[in-house]
Amino acid sequence: MRAFAANSMDRMLKRFLPSCLLGLLMVLLCLPVVAVLGSWAALDRQGWALLAEMATTVLPDYALTTVALCLAVAVGVTALGLVTACTVSLFEFPGRRVFEWALLLPLAMPAYVLAFAYTDFLQFSGPLQTGLRQALGLQGRVLPDVQSLWGAVLVFTVALYPYVYVLVRTALAERAVHLMEAARLLGAGMPRRLREVALPLARPAVAAGVGLALMETLADFGVSSYFGIQTFTAGIYKAWLAMDNRLAAAQLATVLLVIVAALLSAERAAQQRMRFASGRGARAGSHEAQPIRLHGGRAMLAWGLCALPIALGFGLPVLFMLRPLIEGWGQLPLPAFVQWSINSVWLAGLTAVLATLIALMLAFAQRRSPAGLSAWAARLVSLGYAIPGAVVVVGLLLPVGWLQAWAPQTAIGALVTATSLGLVWAYLVRFASVALQSIESGYARIPQSFDDSAHMLGAAGPALLARVHWPLLKRSAAAAALLVFVDVMKELPATLVLRPFNSDTLAVVTYQLARDERLGEAALPALTLVLVGLLPVILLSRTIGQRR
Repeated sequence: MRAFAANSMDRMLKRFLPSCLLGLLMVLLCLPVVAVLGSWAALDRQGWALLAEMATTVLPDYALTTVALCLAVAVGVTALGLVTACTVSLFEFPGRRVFEWALLLPLAMPAYVLAFAYTDFLQFSGPLQTGLRQALGLQGRVLPDVQSLWGAVLVFTVALYPYVYVLVRTALAERAVHLMEAARLLGAGMPRRLREVALPLARPAVAAGVGLALMETLADFGVSSYFGIQTFTAGIYKAWLAMDNRLAAAQLATVLLVIVAALLSAERAAQQRMRFASGRGARAGSHEAQPIRLHGGRAMLAWGLCALPIALGFGLPVLFMLRPLIEGWGQLPLPAFVQWSINSVWLAGLTAVLATLIALMLAFAQRRSPAGLSAWAARLVSLGYAIPGAVVVVGLLLPVGWLQAWAPQTAIGALVTATSLGLVWAYLVRFASVALQSIESGYARIPQSFDDSAHMLGAAGPALLARVHWPLLKRSAAAAALLVFVDVMKELPATLVLRPFNSDTLAVVTYQLARDERLGEAALPALTLVLVGLLPVILLSRTIGQRR
């Protein structure tokens, strides 16, 4: 009888503890969004009056600027991503194999680093305008100010077009060449083939890529703050840090969250409309349908179309940053740079390990119970990457303020704001979804029959994960950790607010030094971030190469 009771208790604990852990995880990772939305319940008469004042003063400016920026960036990334993807997928020309992976290089360049590089080169005192004034004998400004809305559009376009490029190229890789060949045999000319075959195939991929690019644009703080553009993200930080008004920051964060949620819904709908062939039939007939070979002027045009975004998004900015780096090499604070690097690597490494562990736990729980609590937890965690860093910061600090007002003696405020706890928490809210997607893709390649065989041999629960799943998930877990590591290294908004004292990271000092016009000193940490950002680009290029 006692043995039966002990076994029953053991089974109950095994079922109860995972559910408790999943529930706690859901609370921790969803608290920022819940807190931002819950701030509306705390509105009193003064709060509604403040909201009405914002609606007549700053809110229209934020809305118009954000909408104009998003529309222009959408047009830009669509044009660059669609043209480059169609060029390397449908045509054969010299250098095509190199461009297939080189067009991913701007992904390694954080948008705020691009902003600093172009500002240093194109500003009034920069080498380009100085040389033009001397050559033309002019005294005033030769080029329009790059620190403006059009400058931000340029930066975001050349930094984010790879989102569209990757998805469109994937959509066209398997079937487009063969369908284009079939259309040619039916007498359709090249313009009609592009218009009626390639573009319909690429339309869902374009919509999904534009959605991802716009979510990155809305989440950005470095470019909008450095260029002085009044976007919602910049307004949130201004309301919180400059005006010390948490209520206004929460309301702006809510508006931004609603916009991002709408974009996320549109992006998910576009992803669901994307259908890719298995590739078996395509490879079988690959000797019959090949990309159209270009010669002469057309080949040079294709080469130029692919080389231009690479130059604007990677090559030229690297050269622009190397100039002040070489000129100010003797004044670089190398000991401080070492400490910044250690802080960045420590935070990124810790977050990468924790995010990968969380992703493994969630994916394993979802594998065992696809329709239970684990499925809801995975869906909620997967939304984290779409939440801007500004919203995460407001969502974390609001509950801390409420708790301190209710219990002034509690130490939770110091733990969140004076240690790395709050910063790692914010990182996990944003980037655990990145690790989860990688682990889920690894699980998709493990047949369910492996689990059935393991159960018959007595392996269940943690033993199943350790002995069967983990050996097959090592590469996916390593990729997940790498992606989270790089994202944390480049993350700026949450780090800028939540970092402990005297623990600056490479992203923070790059922004601060560039804002103080010390671009020579900012070049070294900026180029270090670019080198780190090359790691996932290499991983992605190898993955794309294996699919060919």
